[in-house]
Amino acid sequence: MSARKLAMIGFRSLLVVFFGLVAADAWLDLGHPRWWNYLPLALAFVLAVAANRPGRTPEGQPGHPEPLEVEPPVTGRWSALNSPANRTPSHGTHAYGQTYAIDLVAEPEPGARPGFRALWPPARRNTDFPAFGAPLHAVADGTVVHAEDRQRDHRGRTSLPGLLYLMLVESTVREMAGARRIVGNHLVLDLGDGTHALYAHLHRGSLAVAEGDRVRAGQVLARCGNSGNSTEPHVHFQLMDGPDPDTARGLPFRWRNIGVPGNGEVVEVPAPAARPA
Repeated sequence: MSARKLAMIGFRSLLVVFFGLVAADAWLDLGHPRWWNYLPLALAFVLAVAANRPGRTPEGQPGHPEPLEVEPPVTGRWSALNSPANRTPSHGTHAYGQTYAIDLVAEPEPGARPGFRALWPPARRNTDFPAFGAPLHAVADGTVVHAEDRQRDHRGRTSLPGLLYLMLVESTVREMAGARRIVGNHLVLDLGDGTHALYAHLHRGSLAVAEGDRVRAGQVLARCGNSGNSTEPHVHFQLMDGPDPDTARGLPFRWRNIGVPGNGEVVEVPAPAARPA
């Protein structure tokens, strides 16, 4: 087991100890200074920082390796969010191999996707979002090395109460439970040469492939869902240098004929059969 994996296990264990100490002190009055309860939290933070340092180039120096050109994972009209074209790490952290990750939301026409509401409704049905159930395609020829689709799709958290609940309650619980609960239903493709593609937040029960399957670029793999640490049905896509998000480093990518769309940029992706070879 790698040092990075051990650090992530230690990080989650210390979070559990912290919440356990806080609960025990509140109910039993342990008698020690209250600040002692926060020692595991401080140590957890140190481990998280150590485990999630940015990646390095093949020469061993900090920097950005050359992006790999692959096909887009979707077809139709989509808008980009949390794009590495705007900043890296794109999601504010190097954790879980998502330094260059990108999110996509389906917008088949302007206004088709529900907007953010301050208070009401606190949560929305997934079927209100055009991304829900959209097919996801293989970005290159590869082998399925991990596939999971048994976690539930929760409702969209596109309101202030829903977002706070997701960030303060659900996210904390999922962080302690491990990477698979963060990414939700997900699929990992081995593209060769140490490169792996991860598709996160898949629709429950939508996998069209299984571990060990060889797939071709453009092949339908699964469908877009809202599982894991997700505010609404969307596609979370990233390249990384290993199959385990806990230990992998993020790798940059470019989508053929598109590049990397920036935040808010709308892209039209043709069906796989219409793409140039």
